[in-house]
Amino acid sequence: MEHVTKQQLIRRQSTVWRALRAAAPQTIPVLAGYFVLGMGYGIYVQSLGLPVWMPMLMGTVVYGGSLEFVLASLLLSAFSPLSAFLMALMIQARHLFYGLAMLERYKGYGLRSFYMIFAMSDETFSITCSAEPPEGVDRGWFMFFITLLDQFYWVASAGLGAVVGSVLPFSTEGVDFVMTAMFTVIFLNQWEKDRQHYSALIGLAAPLVCLAVFGSGSFLLPSMGCILILLLALRKPIEKAEGTEAEKNGEEVGA
Repeated sequence: MEHVTKQQLIRRQSTVWRALRAAAPQTIPVLAGYFVLGMGYGIYVQSLGLPVWMPMLMGTVVYGGSLEFVLASLLLSAFSPLSAFLMALMIQARHLFYGLAMLERYKGYGLRSFYMIFAMSDETFSITCSAEPPEGVDRGWFMFFITLLDQFYWVASAGLGAVVGSVLPFSTEGVDFVMTAMFTVIFLNQWEKDRQHYSALIGLAAPLVCLAVFGSGSFLLPSMGCILILLLALRKPIEKAEGTEAEKNGEEVGA
């Protein structure tokens, strides 16, 4: 009995090790991206005067990428749980669809499934959607290690950035602009990918109007409410515009 149990343990360790070795190369591009962005995030959090361990804690518990940049500044602002909740929901709403899309793929892996759904970032989603484990490699452990390694890269890079930020010999004043730059790049990338720009224009116009009406201290919640209402009200025209643009692109390709 002990011999059988020992054999099973060795076989299990071998399965896990093979999955880790197969998953690691898939995550190298994520490591490169997370190292730069995570370092910037750690330095940014440190420039706000937050504890050096805060980036690693948020990277472990929240693990929300762009949301973590926002939360860092929210920690220093007036306590407003509703505003924080709505902000997090709007920034991370796409993850609801990620989870739905991966329900079948993650089914049957026990506690690993819960962790993989929790730690599903944009990059992890793109890898686990397309990557196939090599022959003889357990799929569940393969996807688990892709997810685990990606989060480890982010937490480690953020922690390293915080440490570097705490010992930098020069002023980190202005580092908080990294958040503005990041969201600007995200917006421009989304603008290029979208077939229509109504939603982007709504996202620009509503906050500007609310800023003028409510002032800089209380325009956030009205802005998010206006964006949500306008997107729901104009859903059909936006979808129609997307379909029309897709048809035009198809005709151009056919020509």
